[in-house]
Amino acid sequence: MRISHFHFQTLKEEPADAEVVSHRLMLRAAMIRRLGAGIYNYMPLGLRVIRKVERIIREEMDRSGAIELLMPLVQPAELWMETGRWEKMGPELLRVKDRHGRDFAIQPTSEEVITDIARQELKSWRQLPKNFYHIQTKFRDERRPRFGVMRGREFTMKDAYSFDRDVAGAEKSYDNMFECYRRIFDRLGLRYRSVAADTGAIGGSRSHEFQVIADTGEDAIVYCPQSDYAANMELAEAVALLPDRKAAVQPMALTPTPGKSTCADVAALLGLPIQQTVKSIVLATDARDEKGAVAATKIWLLLLRGDHDLNEVKAGKLEGLDQGFRFATVQEIESHFGCKPGYLGPVAPVRPITVIADRTVARMSDFITGRTSGTTTSVASIGAAICQSPMRWPISATSWRGILLLTAEAASSFSAALRLAMFFIWAPSIQRQ
Repeated sequence: MRISHFHFQTLKEEPADAEVVSHRLMLRAAMIRRLGAGIYNYMPLGLRVIRKVERIIREEMDRSGAIELLMPLVQPAELWMETGRWEKMGPELLRVKDRHGRDFAIQPTSEEVITDIARQELKSWRQLPKNFYHIQTKFRDERRPRFGVMRGREFTMKDAYSFDRDVAGAEKSYDNMFECYRRIFDRLGLRYRSVAADTGAIGGSRSHEFQVIADTGEDAIVYCPQSDYAANMELAEAVALLPDRKAAVQPMALTPTPGKSTCADVAALLGLPIQQTVKSIVLATDARDEKGAVAATKIWLLLLRGDHDLNEVKAGKLEGLDQGFRFATVQEIESHFGCKPGYLGPVAPVRPITVIADRTVARMSDFITGRTSGTTTSVASIGAAICQSPMRWPISATSWRGILLLTAEAASSFSAALRLAMFFIWAPSIQRQ
């Protein structure tokens, strides 16, 4: 086509609502046009780019032995209810009803549908392994879409799903997809790192995200320029910031701190660095009976250095918290610690609690932490007890029976974020014959 017949209406001025450089350039170059919050029209030039990216992905997926199919955008709610994700997905799952009042989901991913296909089509373990993929529109009702198509609500995604006979086969499929993704990113000419990541809502025992190194984006990662190590912040294992625990040199003492309920306020009042304070975070886990009612509640006290924040994903991997937790209520805090939130600590709780200390806290001495009745305690001897249970971040592998499903997701064509996650599913229709 002659360029005089082609359509691309470039912009001279930068749009006011464009947040990042890529968003501004794509708008000015006539690649995209905003239709609604997180929803974009891909203009002719932008569509040409998408098709080129899709061609590279298809070539490498086909080279890896994957088989392309196409699953619908609209999925019946029964499949999502069967897996329990109809309720678990939350508001990000867009739910609709047809004229007959039947529930459907606008797919954010396709594990349910591909598993339904497998249990109907794969009659014997001898048909395994199989790796199916498709490139299809997805929709996730993001609370706050931003960064243009990088965090859109509607986007194009390549997702692949492999079915294997056993764990060894699933590992082999995982490694095959890992190398396939490397080739895709290499061909796209992107500067990237494959990052160990949390499996998130998908679940599983292995997960990598292929992250493009950029000044702007959604995730913060840690990586070493001199090695291959890279990890998402949710999975990166932090080492203790202190080499060892020094002997305490100050006796334990009580210091009144009325009205000072944060580590920053207490540190300022006492004229000490906030790094010398210990933050207390109270969590609760509920045991439920057969009817789903709360039968018992266990209270946990997590200790962090005063200038650090709790990583809830990592906390959720601790033994005892890995089945779900919540923040304790004011009533629970008062009944277990005998004080209001903001003044509590590991010293002399009223009722039994489980204390878990971050690795850095376990090596601190002469630190400041809360007690009761609006006071803080300068603690010199408590560290030894905390040190017996330093905080760790284990990855708990799931051990279910059944065949194995490997998922691989490629997010929006322009966001260049790929994801692998291996987990187990139960498919009783497939038997060894």
